[in-house]
Amino acid sequence: MVAVVEPATANSVGGGGNEANMFNGAIPRPPPGNDAACTTTTATGQQATASPPSSMADELCHISCTTFNILAPIYKRLDKQNQSLRESDFRAFWLSRNQMILEWLLMERTSIICLQEFWTGNEELVHMYEDKLCDAGYFTFQLARTNNRGDGLLMAVHKDYFRILNYRELLFNDFGDRVAQLLHVQLTIPSSCSNRKNDTRQELLIVNTHLLFPHNSSLSIARLHQVYKILQYVETYQRENKLGGVPVVLSGDWNGSKRGRVYKFLRSQGFASSYDIAHKYTDSDDDAHRWVSHRNHRGNICGVDFIWLRNPNEPTKPLKTSWAEAAFGIIKCQLQKGSLNDSDAFAFLKADNPGDFITYSSFCEGLRQVHLIGLPYGLSYQETKDLWNQADIDGNGIIDYEEFKKRIWNSSCRLAQRDDNYAESPEYGKELAEEVVGFKVKDAVLFPREVERGMWPENYSLSDHARLTVIFSPVRMQFRTEERVGL
Repeated sequence: MVAVVEPATANSVGGGGNEANMFNGAIPRPPPGNDAACTTTTATGQQATASPPSSMADELCHISCTTFNILAPIYKRLDKQNQSLRESDFRAFWLSRNQMILEWLLMERTSIICLQEFWTGNEELVHMYEDKLCDAGYFTFQLARTNNRGDGLLMAVHKDYFRILNYRELLFNDFGDRVAQLLHVQLTIPSSCSNRKNDTRQELLIVNTHLLFPHNSSLSIARLHQVYKILQYVETYQRENKLGGVPVVLSGDWNGSKRGRVYKFLRSQGFASSYDIAHKYTDSDDDAHRWVSHRNHRGNICGVDFIWLRNPNEPTKPLKTSWAEAAFGIIKCQLQKGSLNDSDAFAFLKADNPGDFITYSSFCEGLRQVHLIGLPYGLSYQETKDLWNQADIDGNGIIDYEEFKKRIWNSSCRLAQRDDNYAESPEYGKELAEEVVGFKVKDAVLFPREVERGMWPENYSLSDHARLTVIFSPVRMQFRTEERVGL
């Protein structure tokens, strides 16, 4: 189960820095004389936010989002020969590095900042980030991982761009003690930017998370679990608050590449990688390694940091359907690791059963042998039963070879398809009753820039992750409830 926490406070501030903007659409300097002191506001967002003067309208027509795993000092190794020697033992080291990270963040002045591996266990570092971000005009929210892991998440959104409507904390209470943050905001950018004809509220849901590191292939199911829980909560929150026409941004360290099941699962739910949109990269294997964002402790480089965008008009499949397709894909992957082809895998799952079919008990035993059930991070009884019911197409209590091929071996997280013939229906005008605000990706940049070419610079020491910043511009679009099957 996911525990949902409703924190009481967030920090809000006035003021700003003097650094030059690095991106078109980044946070502008506040007007002269805007030196309001830091205050405290409730997470329900009753703090009033003044709109910037009209002279800033052009800059404020864009919003920007940065995600950055800043490598907690408790994890940063200083000596390959002595793995126990960590940066957290040397105040001068971690303080200097984090001061530099803060300088970069404040120089970019993006509208939304999402940090992972934020050292929540060190009060000095926490206060340094909160004070600096507060002085620069940000609301801040931090969340520690469960079981006193020492690190967690931090979100910061700039008061010149957003009014806070709600904030939620998702505690997975799982094998990896992972957590997520959900922020519901209303844009306060000038209405002239969107040329709106009516008083449509411009709202946005933002999620920040850090998924489990895949120490072995069987942990893929744990990472899939974590994303499933996030999407379940987002779907519930949207339904309960009637937010079907609101865009969703998922930001963070996903600890998996474009070739993984988590990526395919999110794509099947209507999300797109903002960086890949900006650079016109596809989901093909040819584009899977064009960029990287992380060098892990094993020395491997890969692209794992994403800012996902789902606009309100993106079609999606039922969440449970996408989950089952992704889970079947992981089952197939685990079977293939034993060099099994389709017929061998079918024989493995039916085990000693004399008939040419798989029983539920042999199915469960096969999943246990490939480490997908019977472990703290494995499939639950109910999830296993749900997968079985999906695979047993005719409902006769067994899975024959054709069902195995169709549901398990050839399952894939395909993108949901929009019904192009719907526009010809006489009901089309009735259903398209709502005009909403979505986002268009204007640009996306990774730093250091070498990672955009699939290389990791040896002289980069800020983190073992690259910093990703995406620029969005609001766009108006039509929305109907049928666009989103889950809502």
